Amino acid sequence: MVHRIAFWSCFGLAVRFWQVGIEMRPLFNKSSLWAYPAYALGGASFGYWLQGIDDKQSAMLGQRKALLLEKRKRMAERESEEAAM
Repeated sequence: MVHRIAFWSCFGLAVRFWQVGIEMRPLFNKSSLWAYPAYALGGASFGYWLQGIDDKQSAMLGQRKALLLEKRKRMAERESEEAAM
């Protein structure tokens, strides 16, 4: 979880550096230093949200897999009973 949040925080910082670079402004201007933590926080919040989505989808896929395996097991038992008759 931490790696995803850290990645998106760094991505937010990279976006800010890119934005300032495109504008050809100094990277560390004293009056606009507040924007770097804001961009990092925005990226971190996106990473946290994405991690929650991933956890929910993994849980749902795990439940679905268990359901399908149980269904496959019942079908195999039914086929073995029919073959025994």
